[in-house]
Amino acid sequence: MSDTSLDQARRALDALRTREGVELLDGIPDTELDTWPIAIPAAVRAVLREVGGIRYGRERYDFEPRGLDVGQWGTGDLLVGVGGEDDWGPMVRVEEYDDMEIVIEAPTFTSWLLTLGAERSAPEATLAAIPSIEAAEGPDAELAALADGGDSLTDLVDLRAVPGYPCRVAWEPYHSLEYDTADTGSSDIEYELIGGGRALLLRSVPSGDFLDRPVRRHRIPADAPRRAVTELRALAADHPDLVTLEPGCTDEEMDSWPVPVPEDIRTVLRAIGGVRMPGLHTLRLLPGAPEHTVDPEVHRMMGGDGTYWPIAHVTYGSSVALAQIRIDPDTGEWGYVVSLPCDLRDLGEEPELSLLAESLPHLLLTIAKAAREAAAAPDFAGRMTSAFLYFTPNTGEPWTRPVPVEEWSDSSDPLRAALATLPPGTHVADLRDSPIPTDLCFHRSYLWPYGADSLDRLHFTAAGRLVAAIPRKP
Repeated sequence: MSDTSLDQARRALDALRTREGVELLDGIPDTELDTWPIAIPAAVRAVLREVGGIRYGRERYDFEPRGLDVGQWGTGDLLVGVGGEDDWGPMVRVEEYDDMEIVIEAPTFTSWLLTLGAERSAPEATLAAIPSIEAAEGPDAELAALADGGDSLTDLVDLRAVPGYPCRVAWEPYHSLEYDTADTGSSDIEYELIGGGRALLLRSVPSGDFLDRPVRRHRIPADAPRRAVTELRALAADHPDLVTLEPGCTDEEMDSWPVPVPEDIRTVLRAIGGVRMPGLHTLRLLPGAPEHTVDPEVHRMMGGDGTYWPIAHVTYGSSVALAQIRIDPDTGEWGYVVSLPCDLRDLGEEPELSLLAESLPHLLLTIAKAAREAAAAPDFAGRMTSAFLYFTPNTGEPWTRPVPVEEWSDSSDPLRAALATLPPGTHVADLRDSPIPTDLCFHRSYLWPYGADSLDRLHFTAAGRLVAAIPRKP
């Protein structure tokens, strides 16, 4: 125990008793403190015995054991890290107004008490949040462990070295209430102190609002094709009653296909021609599956021959979709995996898609990871169904915002600039900085021409990384 922390606690109590306008609520007896689900440092206990809460002006703080079981202490609009042996901290204030403000007010609970009742100074220091995936995949082992794998819509604030107090956190949510929301917006922001106050997680939970800034995705390993084959084969060996792999094909067979097949795809298809698991839409990776046939007009609207490779017929209620790998007809690259409605009326009236993966190997790695987790829990089929609902477009994943093509007319990005020549009324979207999964609903743009047969065709570039919806001429 630090004598400094205990001395600071005593000084804080003396200051609070004499500070004008501050009302101290009754303390908490040791018998009650002993029931709290975490060890309480001596300095904190010395305060809580005397003061169970503080009220002054419009502010009130009740010192109750809320949140202690998850490593933080909530008191009013404050979060307190509770991992320290000498004191608790830091003290992080989160004020949720139109523009959320996050301020790290003090390094410890007892030092924060010394500031109560005094005029707050404006933060001069700033600490930036970073994508949690960046932390998870970075060189700092401690921070990587705190990020726990990371998530595309979650940012992390490293609180181990705050530049000064009070300190403002530079951060903004990934969704936007501007640009006309996609639906009745009810997005939320979740925040959580982790690691005993060593880091703060900030999660964007978009609901009915478009995404508005780029996200960081997990890095796909360079050997993803080989690893996907290895992991699926291991699953099939460990769980033959749950995982069935259909045989692949020879290079000679692939050479006869109407599209070029690059080496990364050949690595997969030499070994695996299909994947079947309870609760998962059956993947048939080789040509000739009758359920992959679509109406000729739908085929044209999806891009036509040589632009996509179907892999799964997807049903969800009355909705029917076709999961497919987008192929760049100029380079032969097999790129993004997307799911499109394959009902002529649905696609024509409400053009949309769901982004499933950056590539076929990426998709198979995602499926293998989910299956491994599902196999360790009851109800394998139910878990797999829940994990892959997004195979059907517009099932509640974050919405990437489509924009009128005119917004890209002056773009310095050559891929975007190339699409700017498409007809007026075209809507475009860039999936390179979208989370996976994501929904792209062109019909949710308030400028999209509503009505039957509004879509002429979808146009994909760079193997599905950018998408354009071209409307029919009036």
